[in-house]
Parts: sequence; C-alpha cells; structure tokens
Amino acid sequence: MSGKLSSVLQHPTADSDQRRLSSKTEHEDFAWDDSNLDRHWHLLFRSVYDGEEHGRFMEKLEARIRNHDREIEKMCNFHYQGFVDSITELLKVRGEAQKLKVREHHLDMVPGAQDLVDFSPVYRCLHIYSVLDARETFENYYRKQRRKQARLVLQPPSNMVRCAIFLLSIRFFVVEDHILHTTQGLVNRAYIDELWEMALSKTIAALRTHSSYCSDPSLVLDLKNLIVLFADTLQGYGFPVNQLFDMLLEIQDQYSETLLKKWSGVFRNILDSDNYSPIPVTNEEVYKKIVGQFPFQDAELEKQPFPKKFPFSEFVPKVYNQIKEFIYACLKFSEDLHLSSTEVDDMIRKSTNLLLTRTLSNCLQNVIKRKNVGLTELVQIIINTTHLEKSCKFLEEFITNITNVLPETVHTTKLYGTTTFKDARHAAEEEIYTNLNQKIDQFLQLADYDWMAMEPGSKASDYLVDLIGFLRSTFAVFTHLPGKVAQTACMSACKHLSTSLMQLLLEAEVRQLTLGALQQFNLDVEECEQFARSGPVPGFQGDTLQLAFIDLRQLLDLFIQWDWSTYLADYGQPTCKYLRVNPTTALILLEKMRDTSRKNNVFAQFRKNERDKQKLIDTVAKQLRSLINSHHS
Repeated sequence: MSGKLSSVLQHPTADSDQRRLSSKTEHEDFAWDDSNLDRHWHLLFRSVYDGEEHGRFMEKLEARIRNHDREIEKMCNFHYQGFVDSITELLKVRGEAQKLKVREHHLDMVPGAQDLVDFSPVYRCLHIYSVLDARETFENYYRKQRRKQARLVLQPPSNMVRCAIFLLSIRFFVVEDHILHTTQGLVNRAYIDELWEMALSKTIAALRTHSSYCSDPSLVLDLKNLIVLFADTLQGYGFPVNQLFDMLLEIQDQYSETLLKKWSGVFRNILDSDNYSPIPVTNEEVYKKIVGQFPFQDAELEKQPFPKKFPFSEFVPKVYNQIKEFIYACLKFSEDLHLSSTEVDDMIRKSTNLLLTRTLSNCLQNVIKRKNVGLTELVQIIINTTHLEKSCKFLEEFITNITNVLPETVHTTKLYGTTTFKDARHAAEEEIYTNLNQKIDQFLQLADYDWMAMEPGSKASDYLVDLIGFLRSTFAVFTHLPGKVAQTACMSACKHLSTSLMQLLLEAEVRQLTLGALQQFNLDVEECEQFARSGPVPGFQGDTLQLAFIDLRQLLDLFIQWDWSTYLADYGQPTCKYLRVNPTTALILLEKMRDTSRKNNVFAQFRKNERDKQKLIDTVAKQLRSLINSHHS
C-alpha cells in the first residue's frame, strides 16, 4: 500500500507518469499541482485510507505546508511596504464605505457590485455570441445600450433626490468596472473613459446649476459631502476625479456666500435687539459667564463690589461668539477635502475677513446711519467697537489653535478685524458730530431775536440756555468715551454753534439791527463762553475751547465798544486786537446798523453831532471797503 500511496502522491495519472517521477527526489515527489490533485483526489484519499498510512501522509503534507509557509513569508517580506499601503488604503475605503450608508426612500446599505447585480445573463450572452463567432456584435450592442443607460442615469427626473442621482452614477460605473475586470474585451478602458468623461461633464454642469440655487449653507454642505463621497468612491475604482475636486473649490465660494448671507441676518438681529447699555452684573456667577464668552480683563472692575457693570453692551460677546461660530462653519467645508493645514487656514481667514469687512461692517454702518439712533447709542457703539477691536488678537489665536498654522507663517492672511472696528468707530464718531450739530440746529430754530430792540434783556435767551443745558447733559454721558473722541465732539459742537450764531447775525433776512439787539446777542455769546470755560469734558488746556467763539467775541467787542480806530490802525498786524474780524463781515454788520441809525436815530445821544456821527460811519464803511479791495487785489 505504501507503494500505491507514493505513486498517487507523486502523480495520480498513468504508469508512464509514475516512471517519470520515480527518478526525482522525495521533495519533488510531493510537488503535485492543484489541477492534478483536483482531478484525482478520490484516488489519493482512497489509497491513504486503504493503506492506513495516515501518519506518513500527514508528515509529508505538513512538510509541504512548511515549505509553502517559508515561501509565503519571503514573499510577504519582499512586498511588506506594498502590503502596509494596501492596508492603509483598505482602512480608508472602509471609512468611506461607512459614509456611503446614504438612504434613498427607506441602497438600505449599498452592497458590492456582484451582490447588487446579477451578471450571469451578461456572461451567458457573451459566451453564446462567442460560440456563434459573433462576439463583436454583442460587444457593440452592449456598449451602445449602456451608453443610452448612462444618459438616462445622468438625466434623472427633477424630483429625484440628489443622493439617489449620485448613487445611481456610482452603481453604473461600479458595474462597468466589474465587467471590465471579469470579462475579456466586452468593455475596455477606452470605452469606460469615454463614458466617464461624458458623465463627468454632465455631472459638473448639473452641480453648477444646482449649487447656484442653494441659499441654505447646510444644503450646500450636504451637496459637498455627497460630491466628496462620490469622488472618493470612484477614485477608488481608478476613475480620475480631479475635476470634481476643482468643482468643490467653486462650491466652496458658494458656501462662503451663503454663510455670509446667513450671518448678515444673525448680526442684524443681534444689533437690532441690543439695548445699547452697559451689561449689569449682580453676582460672581454672572461675571464669570460674561468673561467666559468674551476675552475681557479689567483689574479695576474686578475689585468693584457687586452690582457693577461691564463697559460694553450685550452685542459685544454675542458678536464675538458668532464670529467664532462662523469660523467653525467654514471649517466644516474643509473636512475630507484632503487639504493641507495651510490651505485650510488660508480658506478660513479669507472667509472670516469677508465676514468682518463686508457683512459685519455693513451691519454696523446701517445701525450707525439709522435715523432713530441717538447719541447714547452712538457712544455705546464706539465703546463696543473699541473692545471688539481689542479682541481681534484672540480671534487670531482661535484660528491658529484650529489649524495649527502660526500667524507669522509666510503668506498667512491677517484678519482685518482691527480695520473693520476702527472704521465703524470712526463712522460712529462722525455721526456723533453730525447728530450734535443737528441738535444744535434744532435749538437755533427756536431763536427769536428782536433785532430792533432798543435795550437788551437781563439774561441770555431761553433757547440758548436750553441748548447749553442739553450740551452739558450730553457731554456728561461721554465720560466712557476715549478722551480724544469726547474732546473732538465738544470742540466740534462749540465751533458749529459759533458758526451758526455768526450766520444768524449776518443772514440777509436781518436787514437792520440795533445796538440793543447786539447787546442781547452778546449775552448769549457770553453764555456760550461760560460753558466753554466750565470744562464740559476733561482734557482741554487753558482757554482752548473758548477759542471756538473767538470770531464772535472780537466782532461783538468791536461794535459794542465802537473801537474802529484801533481796528483800522492795527489791521493786518499779528498782534492786532481784532485779528479775527474779517472786514467784509464788519462791513455787512455796519451796513445793517447804519440803516437803522438813519431811520430810527439809534445814536440819539449824539443828536448834537448826528451829522458828524453819520459822517464817521460813512468814513468807516469807506475804509472797510478799501481794506476789502486791497485784500482781494
């Protein structure tokens, strides 16, 4: 039996084969191939069991197995790196396969191509046509029909959900890839590439159209995720998908635009609902909550007992946190795009800059320019934007922590938040100056001078007293503003008041005025000067604020004291007492008083010398005209 076993193990065929193998070594005796063993396994195992030589057979078999194990180990060592790469790619595919659990209707998970499709009819047809020597006819028919099916897949009904469209495309090309690798010549790479190019162009065109109508960032993000899954899946089958990833960069811009529109509404709601008052703090818990939302440190405020107030209003921590939420939303789009940290950092910073310089800036400007905005709100906006400007460095750190790209890295985009908040603050400051001037104009509209009064009143005009009271209360609110802003606002208001009073005195409708009216006007100017001397805002040195009224003061002193000899003698000299009096202005006012003198005999106390007095006025007027003419020449 032993001989039979050896013979069968050597080769279970004819005697001639046994004689051929008998001359080989024992190692070679067992070198049967799988095909022979498959044909004659029954002879082998029958001889083993009939001869009861199980032990010897197992020894030979185990020796052969050990030889194969050594060969396998050598081969694995040789292909070790390729094996590692394959496992890495397999793990990636497994992760992507998990993502492909997209549900339509109730794909169910998407099975493999061989489980999804019964390929046996294709194989049978191919076999039949090959036997009939008409294989080429079937190949042409198959390819023609599949091209038609491809077009149907790429032009689905308009009501079909997007994930179904992608999955149908995946199914189609996975099937074709399977056919390519399981048949010889039914399809070839050139045919599949042609279909893929056609499918890719139609898919990209459809994506451009579809994404252009997406106004919801979550929908754009869903579309991006589907494209990534679609691209990664088909890339795993060897299809080129660079155009799809290029398309994703276009969709990224669309996503950024939808985010900006969304956050525009978010910022508007925050700014519209704010009370523009400092945030009150009643206890330590509330205080820690606010500083946890917004990076703020103030040693003086921390020492103060409760209750106390933050200098900024609620829109500061809300806006700051919404900027961070926007950054997180930008980051979501970069996931699975295989981008470098630098590319992600650049994308986030550019989008955030658009949010700051365009979206948030426009929202702030709209609030500042709003008709019903008051001085109190404008002051609070200046304070708020000052604190937001200081927080920009923390936003820089926030992005750095997310992307691990340091701000000093070459070509790193800087945030423009500082510029945005400075611009908003300057706009608010200008609006304060404009608002103050408008309020002053409203008070001046209440002025009701009796320009023909023979005697002045005993005090300043009521409208002027009310105006000064308004200015005092307004500047008291400016204590929290940066010193320069408060000083500029106060100086601007005083200059505008002085200019307006001068225009009121010189306007054409006032054709005549008396010395008594001029003295009443002088009382009002003195009230303004007293306000300037009182230091309504700190920081002015000496009589700086009073200089806003210097033109009026010198003009009134010249007329009330009738000091023409000094004015005419010293005119043009740097030390002139009436340096700020323009001869044209003086002439206009003199003409108004001369007409009054002629009709109402204003200078009655000079009755005996009335003719000389009129002559003096005429002489002064003539000299003023001479000064004016010489100045123009």
